[in-house]
Amino acid sequence: MSTKNPTQNTIKFLEKISGSNLTLGKAINSIRLCDEMSQVEFSQKLNISRQQLCDIEHDRKMVSPRLAAKYATLLGYSVPQFIRLALQGMIDRDNLNVIVDIKPNNQIHVS
Repeated sequence: MSTKNPTQNTIKFLEKISGSNLTLGKAINSIRLCDEMSQVEFSQKLNISRQQLCDIEHDRKMVSPRLAAKYATLLGYSVPQFIRLALQGMIDRDNLNVIVDIKPNNQIHVS
């Protein structure tokens, strides 16, 4: 019996398929493609420019934990998971050999 978190199993599965670590940008890109939306339509949903979305999807622009939470809420996805991916991206960018694991407080509020 596996004691791993189902979300962690999903992430490992996606990383195996893609051949690389899951990033917030890749997750957002996958969501957009699954929703069959253009970058223009999707960027309007997130209230950002198409170029900003493109930079996020290609991991050229980091997203703050606060914005990650906002995007998760707007898209209807896991706020803690989006925050974790945003933080992991910052850690990876700085070549720190650390894996981020967060435990949500039951009172997550996004403004």
